[in-house]
Amino acid sequence: MKTNLKLTVVKKFSPEDILGQEVKRHTGERIPPCRFEEGQEFIVDNHLTPPDDFCGQAWQDLYTILMIYYCGGDCEWPEPGVTYSPCGDGLRPVIFKIEKMTD
Repeated sequence: MKTNLKLTVVKKFSPEDILGQEVKRHTGERIPPCRFEEGQEFIVDNHLTPPDDFCGQAWQDLYTILMIYYCGGDCEWPEPGVTYSPCGDGLRPVIFKIEKMTD
C-alpha cells in the first residue's frame, strides 16, 4: 500500500505577529512573512524529496514526522492519520496540517 501525505498550510505568522514589531535585516530591509499561503496544499509522494518549491527549512523540520508515517507509524493527534506541526523559523513560523493518504 502506497502512502502519500498531504501538507496543508493552516496558519502563518509574520515577524510582527511574533515580536510585536517590524523586524529588519542588518541591511535595513524589512523581513517579510514566509512565502507560503494559508490553505496552500502539497502532496508528498516520495519521502526523500520535498515537493517542488517547498521551503528547505520547513522540509527539514517536518521530516521526522513524515518518516513516522512512511514507516507505518502514526502520530494520532488530534486523530489517527492527522497531526499538526510547525516549521522552526523563529521569526515567521508556519503551522502545517499533515494528513496520511493511502491508496
